[in-house]
Amino acid sequence: MPEQLWLPGLEAPPIPTDGLFFAVVPDTNTAASISKLAQQLCGETRSKSKPLAANRLHVTLLHLGNFAGGLPPARVEAAMNAAASIRMAPFSVEFDRAVSFALKPRPGPLVLAGGEGVAGLQALHDALELALDNVGFGDRTASPNAPYTPHVTLAYGMPWVATRAVEAVSWNVRELVLVHSLLGRTRHVALARWRLAAE
Repeated sequence: MPEQLWLPGLEAPPIPTDGLFFAVVPDTNTAASISKLAQQLCGETRSKSKPLAANRLHVTLLHLGNFAGGLPPARVEAAMNAAASIRMAPFSVEFDRAVSFALKPRPGPLVLAGGEGVAGLQALHDALELALDNVGFGDRTASPNAPYTPHVTLAYGMPWVATRAVEAVSWNVRELVLVHSLLGRTRHVALARWRLAAE
C-alpha cells in the first residue's frame, strides 16, 4: 500500500534549516582531551562513525527550536533577554563516564555523562528555563517537564555499548553561549556570550 504523507493540495511543511540553543563549551585544551577520548572510543567499537570535531564539542543547556528559512528575530531577542538576566557564579563540571544513547539494535549517540559533577549544569538549565518563562519566550520543542541529562556528545551513529568509567574530564564553566546551528551543515555559530557572575 503506497504511503501517503500529505493530503492532496496541501504542501509539506518546510524543512528546518536553522536551530537555536543555549550551551556551555569546554576550553580549548579540554576540548582537545575530549576529542582524543572520542577517537579512542570510536576506534574501540570499530564503528565507521567519526567523532565530533573538537570545535563542535559542547553541552546543550536548552534547545530552543528548529526553524525553516532562518532564525526568528523575536525568538533570538527573547533568548538574549533571558540570558542577560541570569545571575550565577562560575562553577566546575566533571564528566566521568561514557554512555550510549543508542537503542538496540539501532545506533545512536555516544556521550560523556557525569554524576554529582554536573550539578552546576542542572542549576544553570533550571535558571534558564525560569528566565525564558519570565520573558515570555513561548513554546519550546522540548517539554519543560522532560528530564534534563547534561552530556557531551562524542559521536553519532554509534552501536550500543555498556556504560563505562573513563578518566574524568573537567573544566570551569565561566560563560553561557547562545548558538545558531546550521542544520545539516555541521556548523555552529555563537550569536552571543554572557560571563557568569553572581552579581
